[in-house]
Amino acid sequence: MSEQSETKLVELDVTNVAHGGVFIARHEGRVVFIADAIPGERVLARVTQQKSSFWRAETVQVITASEHRREHIWSAAGIDRDPENRAGGAEFGHIALAHQRELKRQVLSEALERFGGIADLPVAVEALPGDDEANGLHWRTRVSLQIDDAGRVGPYASRTHNVITVSDLPLATRAVQHAAPLDQQLRGAAGVDVLSTSTGDTRVLPRQAPRRRGSAPAPTGGAPIIERVGDREFSLAEDGFWQVHHGAAQALTGAVQDAVDDALFDPRAANLDLYGGVGLLAAALGDRFGAGTRMTSVESSTVATEHASRNLSEWVGAQAVTGRVDRYLGELLATAEREDRSRLAAGTVVLDPPRSGAGRQVVEQLVELSPAQIVYVACDPVALARDLALLTAAGYELRGVRGLDMFPHTHHVEAVASLVRV
Repeated sequence: MSEQSETKLVELDVTNVAHGGVFIARHEGRVVFIADAIPGERVLARVTQQKSSFWRAETVQVITASEHRREHIWSAAGIDRDPENRAGGAEFGHIALAHQRELKRQVLSEALERFGGIADLPVAVEALPGDDEANGLHWRTRVSLQIDDAGRVGPYASRTHNVITVSDLPLATRAVQHAAPLDQQLRGAAGVDVLSTSTGDTRVLPRQAPRRRGSAPAPTGGAPIIERVGDREFSLAEDGFWQVHHGAAQALTGAVQDAVDDALFDPRAANLDLYGGVGLLAAALGDRFGAGTRMTSVESSTVATEHASRNLSEWVGAQAVTGRVDRYLGELLATAEREDRSRLAAGTVVLDPPRSGAGRQVVEQLVELSPAQIVYVACDPVALARDLALLTAAGYELRGVRGLDMFPHTHHVEAVASLVRV
């Protein structure tokens, strides 16, 4: 029997944090992944899933609390609620903010060691400016809410597709909170996206299809919006991808600029921005190394590429190409002549792949291109570690990994890795 539907209560000693926003305990030798706990605690938990290799459980009572436990920042997700009625999206909201970053550092370091074979690498997870002062609140500029069959609007309950009605959204900016239709009944749509831009534009967008967690569908070309990063403006579709934290685009711009080795950067080389979106990271290179910088931004969304072309228009050597990264690199390798190969080998590659990572094919194509340095931006520690294992095995040296806490009160962490060809 691989799985049982029976539920029961067990007392558990929580020992560690796991990737994915859950924690680790053991019951009679079996691994239990448990939510809403903290390492060092003893809790009473409801077992929700029993498989032959592991169980899943939800904390229902804290018997011995960690010194890092705090009242949950979102009452709709608090431990006093039944687990089936706890709002999802703030799974670390019961943990002191500084300790959240330590747990994320552990997850990142353990992923690098376990899946990347990279041990003893100093890793820190840094707060974004202003987050400590705000206790990690009011940073979300984009919120996806669901609508159930009765027209109720709200987030899903954690790890379910049950819509939970809530009275507030403490992680959202005040503009998003004010615009969110939490007290309304809406019909004729599967959900609603609420966004507020850095230029003061707030929009409420009905959505016809349910939004999967972590998904970022290609923009359909809705009315454009403008986002500002420092003194630079970026246009994008209103349903296009943009960093959720109000300070994330600026933080990533700086982190990528810092990760590039100036001595290895050649503005005249064939520099690449892969999974480039609307050109944020390509612009980071252009601003860092000047208007003559040559770069090609590659993105599968036609709408995003059109915006990237406009956003990068001031750089004479910049272009934006629509295409899947693996296909683009394959064509590049098939058609590049000796001179092109030399320019590619002198180049810098920045890549910001989806949560699943770049994957073996793209990594092997990059290795064949042999750029002088690679800056890898990742939102999933395990996917990053697997790709880094392939790159280091092929002769690239990992110079460092920098963690950014762009998602306070959640388990998510962003990482920027820098590699050079040796």
